[in-house]
Amino acid sequence: MNIETSTAVPMVDAGEITINYNDLVIDEVDNGHSIQIDDTGTAVINGRNFDLNQFHFHAKSEHTINSEYFPLEAHFVNKAQNGRLAVLAVLFKEGQANPAFETILQNIKKGEKATVSDPINTSQLFPTNFSYYHYLGSLTTPPLSENVEWYVMEHPVEVSKEQLKTFNTYYDGNNREIQPLNERIILKHENQ
Repeated sequence: MNIETSTAVPMVDAGEITINYNDLVIDEVDNGHSIQIDDTGTAVINGRNFDLNQFHFHAKSEHTINSEYFPLEAHFVNKAQNGRLAVLAVLFKEGQANPAFETILQNIKKGEKATVSDPINTSQLFPTNFSYYHYLGSLTTPPLSENVEWYVMEHPVEVSKEQLKTFNTYYDGNNREIQPLNERIILKHENQ
């Protein structure tokens, strides 16, 4: 999905997001689509409770901002008690090495599931400012479920050129093509 910042509509709701994800993850798997980290924890999104199921990465990004791609994007897949899915998407840009992403890279076993004994500080995979763009869409990997709440963080997080190169030896081009906006409205939440 391409997000045109000039046409995003200011969100009326308070829209706050609070995450409390576990740094001790269950496992990490090269699942044929991406590197997926199975994790637990909670997210409170606009006053509603969600449980984290897993997070995974796409290279290059599956969202563009004003038609600009990013080299990496993380999707944190959360599920509410009523089955509703909410994905927190984080864009990454080239810069300083990211310690949490480095732990993930060090635990990849190609085509296999790996136990991860080192904690992964998931907060290092998020920007400090939780301003975001929000819309309703679908999952980008099978089963492509509809009516998914997307929250795309406005501010990217840094990973190093070397880290991107390492990830791309496993997955490069595992992103879905940019989908048409159709009639969707993109909302903008400005974090103070």
